[in-house]
Amino acid sequence: MQFSLSHLPEILFGSGKLQLLPEVISQFGNQVLLVTGGSSWAKAGWWPQLIDSLQSAGIHYEQVMVAGEPSPELVDDAVKQFCESKIDVVVAVGGGSALDAGKAIAGLLKINHSVMDYLEGVGPELKYTGPAVPFIALPTTAGTGSEATKNAVLSRLGPGGFKKSFRDDLLMAKVAIVDPDLLVSCPPSVIAANGMDALTQLMESYVSTRQNTFCNALSEQAIRAVRDGLLLLYQSAEKNPQARENMAFASMVSGINLAQTGLGSVHGLASPLGAFYPIPHGVVCGSLLAEATEMNIRTMLQREPDNPALESYKKIAQMLCGKHFSDVHIAFDELFKVLRDWTQQLEISHLSRYGVNESDIERIVQNVSPSSMRTNPIRLTDEEIAAIVRARL
Repeated sequence: MQFSLSHLPEILFGSGKLQLLPEVISQFGNQVLLVTGGSSWAKAGWWPQLIDSLQSAGIHYEQVMVAGEPSPELVDDAVKQFCESKIDVVVAVGGGSALDAGKAIAGLLKINHSVMDYLEGVGPELKYTGPAVPFIALPTTAGTGSEATKNAVLSRLGPGGFKKSFRDDLLMAKVAIVDPDLLVSCPPSVIAANGMDALTQLMESYVSTRQNTFCNALSEQAIRAVRDGLLLLYQSAEKNPQARENMAFASMVSGINLAQTGLGSVHGLASPLGAFYPIPHGVVCGSLLAEATEMNIRTMLQREPDNPALESYKKIAQMLCGKHFSDVHIAFDELFKVLRDWTQQLEISHLSRYGVNESDIERIVQNVSPSSMRTNPIRLTDEEIAAIVRARL
């Protein structure tokens, strides 16, 4: 039993934890840069409460809005606008896009560099040395787990686009406030896509070549939480506090674990798909998870029947289905069935809806993320990777 853990934020988890935000901010100062999503935050019932609590505590804030997945240009523009404002702390409130943008902005407010200088696989890849402005993460969706990771994922969309990470331990949130009540304002389509993202991250970290006992224990609890929470949250977010709690927990754990163990083929493909096409990250994960899982298992049975990840996949099947399987092949068939059933019930779109077609597959395969593919439990051929995409056109 051997493992190592990187930094984690202080985590404040539970219903009503939103009210602690002014107290947490005051640990760092009273000049805040608030990074939010594009518009949905303003319609949320908890938003006036948040603003009133900041004003009552004498906290002054500026605001940056992030519509869609953040780009390097958005981050650089925000840094340029607020670098002279003596910001004490950056607070990101929203989904993964807002949190990733806030994380990157906090890392650069005191640094005279473009974020392009630090993106992995793009530009000079300078070593980041800080200092970063303290960062507080407050997720309002359940999927990315960005509140518990050290990387900010930024995208440039289009034919020459990319989806890359600005990554360093110094970017980790000082405090993550995870309040399941904030999921009340989440629309069903976002719950569906983000929930499948969380499940993908939990499954991929559980079968990763870098999996470990500590993270597996967390994953097992979180996978069961997805089983008990995702469909219920999708159907009745406002009426089901237990489902909100389950999915907020599962999402947070998925972020903790991906940072420790790495991911797999779904996230390897999510990088070019999210860069070349306007596909939300969670939709990519939800669309590909069943097909990628089946491809991993079929190829291991054929080429590496002693691969320990096969036993891990059997355990996942038992957790998601809530039953014991004595026959491993029945377990795998039931796992494929439940994943495809969820994809259908959650109305996860096919890739062709976003413009992906057969002629694009070769370019997608050539641009898969090497870091994610490196920790996939088996090395897939280009033809096998292409078949995953083709199955969801």
